[in-house]
Amino acid sequence: MQIYLPIAEVSVNAYLLLGLGGLVGILSGMFGVGGGFLITPLLFFVGIPPAVAVATSANQIVASSVSGLFAHLKRKNVDLRMGGVLLAGGLLGAALGVVIFNWLKQLGQVDLLVNLCYVVFLGSIGSLMFVESLRAIRRQGKTGAVRKRNQRGWVHVLPIKMRFRTSGLYISVIPPVLVGFFVGVLSAIMGVGGGFIMVPAMIYLLHMPTKVVIGTSLFQIIFVAAFTTFLHAVTNHTVDVALALFLLIGGVIGAQFGTRIGARMKAEQLRILLALLVLSVCGKLALDLFLPPSEIYSVEDLL
Repeated sequence: MQIYLPIAEVSVNAYLLLGLGGLVGILSGMFGVGGGFLITPLLFFVGIPPAVAVATSANQIVASSVSGLFAHLKRKNVDLRMGGVLLAGGLLGAALGVVIFNWLKQLGQVDLLVNLCYVVFLGSIGSLMFVESLRAIRRQGKTGAVRKRNQRGWVHVLPIKMRFRTSGLYISVIPPVLVGFFVGVLSAIMGVGGGFIMVPAMIYLLHMPTKVVIGTSLFQIIFVAAFTTFLHAVTNHTVDVALALFLLIGGVIGAQFGTRIGARMKAEQLRILLALLVLSVCGKLALDLFLPPSEIYSVEDLL
């Protein structure tokens, strides 16, 4: 069943969009990521213009993240105080990211920037997560238990400390604010929730427990993605409501299944699966950058 998307100005199979939304919802519930790092490139592959894909993906992320968050709240795996600190930085970063996005769109360079950002960040984060996860699994196999990471670091010597009881931490609020700010910028430019960067940062930089990280990440993603969608809709008019609706329906349903799957898996298994997924998407995007397009020339309305 083909549907016409008025803002994207293309026709796409409705069941394909539902499937994409469901897949991203599953990932959201399993890994604590909004899924934008996957849904945005996939929308590129099915013919959605990058500007529309970025803005609309942020809208879909909200629904799948809300669905996953409720499931984690029931398990008390959400650090609301930490989520609030991350959110403060995220909203500021999202506002700056939309300004940068609009500037690049005027220059006609936004498509290239979005693709390059995906290749660089997905490749870097995916590689680091994969290597660390393999080491953790090997240590578990040798000793029968994963060795506890060093809980002291530079984040503990910075000023303006706050106690985060759910995470069992007493650290400076500066690192969480900076992480949230950086993720907010990426959310606006790349159409992602930023979970693929936030989750590793919360685990390896802030030393939060993995189970708490997932729910807390979803909490922050909801508000940053909603704010980003609003800014894109007001300034760019690139949010396709019809496209978002199909992605939302699939995402809400998929998130419930993803949460159940994630609850049955070990933390190291979750991290290595997320790393493999990130690297797979990165490889596909990098390949597309080097391969010549099927249609070298395109006709654009310059009026």
